[in-house]
Amino acid sequence: MRLTREKTIRLSHVITDLLVASQDVEFVEDRDTIRQKTVQILQDLLKEEEAVDAEVKKKITSQKKEILEGSEEYEVLYRKYYAEELRRMGVVHQPNPR
Repeated sequence: MRLTREKTIRLSHVITDLLVASQDVEFVEDRDTIRQKTVQILQDLLKEEEAVDAEVKKKITSQKKEILEGSEEYEVLYRKYYAEELRRMGVVHQPNPR
């Protein structure tokens, strides 16, 4: 997902406001430092997501059969490969085999 810098900053304000409102959170840094760190975390996550997206598209285009973007087959493969990449990165919980 692509977000503009302005939207990322707005999200950081919302997140910081929620943290300030929470009775379970105690700030050890000033509010602006926390907000700036939140912006950095969001930007890093978005970069990772872009890298996963690029890797998934690369896998699809490397198929022997041409798969047209936007087709049902493309969408199914995209979701499958995207989930695989997230699991590989440890982002998605993998249930233990029984």
